[in-house]
Amino acid sequence: GEYLVLLNDRHLPRLRISRAYHAILNKNGNSSESARQYVRQKLNDANWFVNSIEQRRSTMTKVMNYIVEAQRDFLDNGLPYLRPMILQDVADQVGVHAATVSRVTQGKYVQTPRGVFSLKFFFDGTIQQDGGAQLATKSVKDRLAQLIRGEDPAAPYSDDGLMKILQSEGTQIKRRTVAKYRDQLGFPVARMRKEI
Repeated sequence: GEYLVLLNDRHLPRLRISRAYHAILNKNGNSSESARQYVRQKLNDANWFVNSIEQRRSTMTKVMNYIVEAQRDFLDNGLPYLRPMILQDVADQVGVHAATVSRVTQGKYVQTPRGVFSLKFFFDGTIQQDGGAQLATKSVKDRLAQLIRGEDPAAPYSDDGLMKILQSEGTQIKRRTVAKYRDQLGFPVARMRKEI
C-alpha cells in the first residue's frame, strides 16, 4: 500500500578512485614530493566529483519522495486529484534552493501507476476554487476535455457555457481562460465542433 522511490541507475557504473593513486602518496614510494602534491590535488578533485554525484542522487530521491507524498491522491485516483505544486514548495521541504529542484527535475521521468511522466509535469499553475482551495491547471484542463468529449455533437458547448459548468462545479474561471485552455487542448470553437 506504499510507493517506493528508486532511481533507475543500476545499469550505470559506480565511480570510485583507483587505489594506485593512494600508493603514489605513500612517502615510502619512489614518487617525488611534487608528484605527490599533484596526485593529492587530483584526488581531492576526484573525491569532490564523486561526492557531488552522490549528493545529486540523494537530492533526486528526496525530491521524488516529497512529490510522491504530496501527490498521493493523484497516484491513487488520477488527474482530477493532481495537487498544485511549485518548485519552491519542494525546495522548502527538501532543504535546497528552488533552482536546485529545477535542475534535478530537468529531463527526468518517473514511472507511476498512472503512466510515465516528466517530473516537470508535477509543477503546474493553479486555479482557485470556491472556498479558497486550489486546483492544478492540468486538472481543470482534464475536466474541460471531458466536458467537450461528452457534449452533444449537435449542440456543443460555447466557451461561455463551459465556463458556467466549471463555475457551477466550484472552479473560479473566466471565459477567456476556458478559450485558452480549449485551444491548448486542440479543440476548435463550438461552431466548428458542431455536427449537422
